[in-house]
Amino acid sequence: MANHGRPGAIRKSKKGPSTGTGGHGRKALEGKGPTPKAEDRTYHKAYKNKQLSERSAAKRGPARPGTGARSGPKGRATEELVTGRNSVVEALRAGIPAKALHVAIRIEMDDRVKESLKLAAERGIPLLETGKPELDRMTEDAVHQGLVLQIPPYEYEDAYDLAETTIAKWKKGHISNAPIFVALDGITDPRNLGAIIRSVSAFSGHGVIVPERRSVGVTASAWKTSAGAAVRVPVARASNLNNALKQFKNMGIYVLGLDGDGDVSLPDLTVATEPVCIVVGSEGKGLSRLVRENCDQIVSIPIDSAMESLNASMAVGISLYEVSRQRSAE
Repeated sequence: MANHGRPGAIRKSKKGPSTGTGGHGRKALEGKGPTPKAEDRTYHKAYKNKQLSERSAAKRGPARPGTGARSGPKGRATEELVTGRNSVVEALRAGIPAKALHVAIRIEMDDRVKESLKLAAERGIPLLETGKPELDRMTEDAVHQGLVLQIPPYEYEDAYDLAETTIAKWKKGHISNAPIFVALDGITDPRNLGAIIRSVSAFSGHGVIVPERRSVGVTASAWKTSAGAAVRVPVARASNLNNALKQFKNMGIYVLGLDGDGDVSLPDLTVATEPVCIVVGSEGKGLSRLVRENCDQIVSIPIDSAMESLNASMAVGISLYEVSRQRSAE
């Protein structure tokens, strides 16, 4: 009796190749590669933020060379960012020069934001709507609260040029008082610089000299501490402070170093009515050896023996007052 097998059963041959898909099935099971980043997925919120940031950057336009931005020691621009609502509104109140005010898209408004926008508009500072990812990138993830103020680099004068121009104006009678400058040796605190600028302005000084290296520069903090005096008093840079002091002496400017162990007491100063440059060192280290050697006189401020030293800005303020007092007494 023939065995027809079960209905519907398929008999497989033991010989010869079996029919396959030619590899099509295996390819269909392969993955589609790594998942795209959130900012590259068109349906994701991060993608929209990226597009907004790119549009904001396009409105600002490419950076233009030669617009006054200076480079740092390694070619980095010295532009500064003021971040956070309190800091931004205080900087705008102080009249700090600003290049642009970046405002987060759909920022939550409060009194500080409203005042910042108002002050920026009154001063003609460009307002740029910027996406949060771009603000995070600009501030390197610092707390910005949706407000970032961009400060342009300070335009320093050359120390020699400033002194030469001031001396020439004095000799021609365009300046009534003999020129007076303050040079900083090893000062690194921007608040000290701001306070010194303020004192120089108060006593009709003609400029502040800072070394190019290992010294404080005119930052947003210095602008704020100067209470607007940085607009009136030029700050000049010297590539080498010792060389600058030598040049000052050749111009007829007396270089006076401030130090607790000075040869001359401040009230006994005899050259106050002449062109002078007062050099102040840091509170801890004082004047450096070479700077000290390049001074015409080392002047001390008489203070109580229990007080070891004075803050640099305070010492400058006292010295400028005494010079001004002696000049007015003539």
